[in-house]
Amino acid sequence: QVQLVESGGGLVQAGGSLRLSCAASGRTFSSGAMGWFRQAPGNEHEFVAAISWSGGVTYYADSVKGRFTISRDNAKNTGYLQMNSLKPEDTAVYYCAAKLWGTVYDVNYSYWGQGTQVTVSS
Repeated sequence: QVQLVESGGGLVQAGGSLRLSCAASGRTFSSGAMGWFRQAPGNEHEFVAAISWSGGVTYYADSVKGRFTISRDNAKNTGYLQMNSLKPEDTAVYYCAAKLWGTVYDVNYSYWGQGTQVTVSS
């Protein structure tokens, strides 16, 4: 059974940085992709970024491009989201997701974490 566990959320001032981690267990991911999504109160689930497990191809939402960096460590079966220049509108619960098939451009995922809260104060 695949489990994804996020960590690294918290409270930060605008302009600050946080790094989220997503540790996968139950299966080694060597194909497919890992993605990050977020949901703020009253908002829809929003795609943030994705990375392929095999070749490191990345894809970002326009709202985070240039500020966030997604990466993965295949040896650790772990993905990361480095978030810099954070803004109050980045406040949300952040979820990681993983899939065994498909590209970074497809937002359908099979496995989801429980989410971690990120709060950016102004």
